[in-house]
Amino acid sequence: MKHCLVADDSEVIRKVARQVLESMSFEVSEAQSGQETLEMCQQRMPDAIFLDWSMPDMTGLQVLGALRSSSDKKPYILCCLTENDADDIARARAAGADDVLLKPFHGHDLQAKLVDAGIG
Repeated sequence: MKHCLVADDSEVIRKVARQVLESMSFEVSEAQSGQETLEMCQQRMPDAIFLDWSMPDMTGLQVLGALRSSSDKKPYILCCLTENDADDIARARAAGADDVLLKPFHGHDLQAKLVDAGIG
């Protein structure tokens, strides 16, 4: 079973993402902060990470940079942004994000991203 870590400070976003991912037969873990995300990845690197771009303790860019520089295993990382900002999207991709998703999102959008990437 594939494992996805949902990293977002919003309980609602984590709940929606969890429902979609579990319907796709993913094992799901949740993190509420950037630091918690990094700690969980040190313990067990997931196959995919749903990463919020704006968390209170670290930006998604900081978490993404730490993940891409610290591990041999490279999970699929989907960054979730609140605005369609071309600069943020470019920064996310340059730092190693595999794709981006804009909030608010529909469950089928998240599912389609994972299926298109061959993860789901």
